Amino acid sequence: MHRIMLVDDEPNVLNALRRTLGTSVTDGHDVFEICVEIFDQPEAALERAHDTKFDLVMSDYRMSGMDGVAFLKSFRAQQPNAVRLILSGYADLGAVIGAINEAQIYRFINKPWQDYEVGATLTQALAFQNLLLENQRLADLVRVQQGKLSQQELELRRLEEETPGITQVKWGPDGAVLLYEEDF
Repeated sequence: MHRIMLVDDEPNVLNALRRTLGTSVTDGHDVFEICVEIFDQPEAALERAHDTKFDLVMSDYRMSGMDGVAFLKSFRAQQPNAVRLILSGYADLGAVIGAINEAQIYRFINKPWQDYEVGATLTQALAFQNLLLENQRLADLVRVQQGKLSQQELELRRLEEETPGITQVKWGPDGAVLLYEEDF
């Protein structure tokens, strides 16, 4: 099951996308089972991404408070292996270039979208991500065999990929482990 995050400040757009995607996406050949989470506030989406792994995130370009490129840059810092897409009705060349260069998006989708196009794009993006992750896993195994990476480092990478933030311990001034944000 692949976890997908949709971010748009218009609840009607989010609900329409959720209905369009359903519980699986396909391009006619491959089918991916998905779990979709929607957010109308980019800050809330970033908070959720802090402790939940997402395979793909699609964000609107123009949102109040934080634009899609800024959001996807912040998201990428937390989860660099998630595929990033931008959805927008305002497709100017500068926006597309900024999204590609700054947020390293996989694809830019125009509003209004075609249902089949969105499903096919997400299917292709998830297949691409699976390929990249498998290549990374195999490269890490070779690094372990060559002695360039220890088994412990490999396991830490796996754990961090599976559950973001699990390998980062925050310590208090008295040496206590801090579990909650309010403890800081």
